[in-house]
Amino acid sequence: MFEVLMYLFESYIHTDVETMVEQDALADELTQAGFHKQEILKALAWLERLADLQEAEETPAWAKSEPSSFRIYTAEETYKIDAEGRGFLLFLEQIQILNAETREIVIERLMELDPPEIELEDLKWVAMMVLFNVPGGESAYHQLEELIFEQPEGVVH
Repeated sequence: MFEVLMYLFESYIHTDVETMVEQDALADELTQAGFHKQEILKALAWLERLADLQEAEETPAWAKSEPSSFRIYTAEETYKIDAEGRGFLLFLEQIQILNAETREIVIERLMELDPPEIELEDLKWVAMMVLFNVPGGESAYHQLEELIFEQPEGVVH
């Protein structure tokens, strides 16, 4: 599923297409690209849920609370997102790339991925996908993009 998400992100990130692509046409394109139908459906559902989180009329309780660098992870989250990943999320909050709302969206989207444990590189891509899709997240997206792609070798994150 993650490979499908990456394919879509890389294929559509630099397009100026504002219109919605028909799901059937997109599924056909992905099938032609060699992805399995089940993985395509999971990825499209994942993206739909991301859109739903951003378009929700009612603000979730966690988004109403004061921003905090302190977050208690559930046992499932701790298993799926290792200490390095949780540290990176905290780092992104501390440098104000993520806020409490976008952090929670990133965590929620990570928990829906198939792998039982999330690699740091995958976490970075999910954070970029979330920031790319969050209204008003353009600046944070570009900051994260610079952090990930323009840092010299040897930098901790």
